[in-house]
Amino acid sequence: MAHGTGTPRGSDATARGAAGAVAPGKAGARPRARLRYWRAGVLRGGIELRHLVRNPKEMSGHLINVVVALLLAGYISDKVPGTHVPMAHLTLAGFAAYLLFQIGLVNLPQILVTEREEGALLRLRATPGGIPAYLVAKSLLVVVMAFGTLALLLGAAALLVDGPLPHGPGGWLTLLWVSALGLLAVVPLGAAIGAVLPNPREALALIMLPTMALLVTSGAMFPLGSLPVLVQKIASVFPLKWMAQGLRSALLPDAARAAEPAGSWELPTVALILAAWAVLGFLLAVPLLRRAARRESGSRLSERHRKAGWGAGRTA
Repeated sequence: MAHGTGTPRGSDATARGAAGAVAPGKAGARPRARLRYWRAGVLRGGIELRHLVRNPKEMSGHLINVVVALLLAGYISDKVPGTHVPMAHLTLAGFAAYLLFQIGLVNLPQILVTEREEGALLRLRATPGGIPAYLVAKSLLVVVMAFGTLALLLGAAALLVDGPLPHGPGGWLTLLWVSALGLLAVVPLGAAIGAVLPNPREALALIMLPTMALLVTSGAMFPLGSLPVLVQKIASVFPLKWMAQGLRSALLPDAARAAEPAGSWELPTVALILAAWAVLGFLLAVPLLRRAARRESGSRLSERHRKAGWGAGRTA
């Protein structure tokens, strides 16, 4: 259910030109320079989004995930134990959390590793403001991908399989803040993982097994109370469990709280744990990305290409 996502090189050149327009200046010019870096990042992100939308292969991966969720929801006909809430609604809420989790923790590292192997990080390192603009672009890309996929899933589910939607303004507000905070919790972790993974060929294998294990043990697909207590405690350490629980609170009626281990949605705990993961992720991602940028050189890039068997034309 995961797929790699590449970034066209044309966007790399355009964004480098936009970021390169910023010349080093005095301290008073720094706010203006930062604004230009942000503009360059938004420009790059817009280019990458247009390429993503126009690339059927890349779009098909996100659509397949939505189709799988709809098929599961259409197949399940049971009720959540102790309630009259359809089990399909619980599964859809959990799958929505998993899709956000996957985009931040699976797709983003693959993007970063692939572009590092293609020399994008090395080129941006030599461009004034290139790295900040790059990070802004990737943040924009991930946010639009995540919320676009979430909207597509919930809209298609509501139309095709009578899927759940938030009840009232409070439910929509909860859906928004849980999704945003969940992305903040996993995107920095994805960036940190992408900074240390060896190459794109190993990235998917190293990430997918633990991700699928979390999908099974975090209560995203079925009530967490049906799992052993030890498994529940381990799952409660990771953000996917709390993302799924927060989205269930937004999408399911209050009667579904009976299936939660604590008998309530525990929204303050959801916010606290997701915020803690966001802080931890940023503390890890920033130094690891800086280290990865410092370690990049033409000789290292050529050596990696040689080991991978790439032609000389790819390294140029």
